[in-house]
Amino acid sequence: FGVAPERTLMIGDTTHDLQMAVNAGCASVGVSYGAHEPAAFAALNPLHVAHSVRELHDWLHSNA
Repeated sequence: FGVAPERTLMIGDTTHDLQMAVNAGCASVGVSYGAHEPAAFAALNPLHVAHSVRELHDWLHSNA
């Protein structure tokens, strides 16, 4: 899409998603209500881990 990595945010529910963000050089946010346990996300340094759709919405509203 021609968007620079520093202007891209990956939102994912697996360590694979967050690793993809690391590999792409972009920031990430994890969501705990998906496939993988959120404790595994810490090593991949997401900006935030949201525990509900509402929390994700609020975080994006405040930080995007």
